[in-house]
Amino acid sequence: MTVPAPDLAQLLSGNRAALARAITLVESKRADHRAAARELLDAALPHAGKAVRVGITGVPGVGKSTTIDALGAALTARGHKVAVLAVDPSSSRTGGSILGDKTRMARLAVDPNAFIRPSPSSGTLGGVAAKTRETMILCEAAGFDVVLVETVGVGQSETAVADLTDFFLVLMLPGAGDELQGIKKGILELADMIAVNKADGEEGMRRAMAAAAEYRAALHILTPASATWSPPVTTISGLAGQGLDALWDAILDHRSKLTATGEIAAKRRSQDVKWMWALVHERLHQRLTGSAEVRKATAEAERRVAAGERSPAAGADLIAELIGL
Repeated sequence: MTVPAPDLAQLLSGNRAALARAITLVESKRADHRAAARELLDAALPHAGKAVRVGITGVPGVGKSTTIDALGAALTARGHKVAVLAVDPSSSRTGGSILGDKTRMARLAVDPNAFIRPSPSSGTLGGVAAKTRETMILCEAAGFDVVLVETVGVGQSETAVADLTDFFLVLMLPGAGDELQGIKKGILELADMIAVNKADGEEGMRRAMAAAAEYRAALHILTPASATWSPPVTTISGLAGQGLDALWDAILDHRSKLTATGEIAAKRRSQDVKWMWALVHERLHQRLTGSAEVRKATAEAERRVAAGERSPAAGADLIAELIGL
């Protein structure tokens, strides 16, 4: 695959073609492309970092795409440039759902001040997160001042997105009840805000407000991640666009307060270290899959472990030896 060299000046000017070429370059697994991508990212890094970074998660059917479309359209109407990135650890198997997301994000898909991009899967969630981070840096360098990172997958993808962003928004369905019992404590601990979606009409609003009260009670027993910020719970309607102004105001309030205490800067430094290790893990994975000889040997090790001829520890030792560990 030949990737035209992106022009840094064009990228910084907001040229979408240059941005697309830059993202294609950082997604490439070729060694020469990786070297060029590192140079480009190093050059782009001083021009990035000023955007508001928001992670958004929620169970399937909660209305993530509809809410992001409405919020993003409201923000571009205010003069913001909005990038939407999707983290999907399953995309190597299913292709992800970004095309469906683009269909549901009808306004942003045609908005010249918006950009929608999936994260490529490299077989590991760490690799997905690393590519999302690199894409975020390029989008910020290209002038996008709001980055919304959506989790398309489930499970560990929430942690990955929380490690990419400054503010983590968890969307919930109305009618908490039994659903509250099934919510992972870890998700509530990650949340900087809970928004109960689908507060549509009188009945929808009643159910959403009842659910919000239960989520507030659940959050009350948890220790906030920051002494500066207690996660609020609100009700919204992504479909009707209601409550989104207040939601955005809360995001800006969080940014203002945690910037003043230095917590945002400290969080981003910690995220940079995690990004580094995600790239290390990705390269180790490439060592395992990039050589036909290594692939053959690892397949044989798997076969012998599965057949009970070798212990898992012995199989791991063999594979580690093959890649020089």
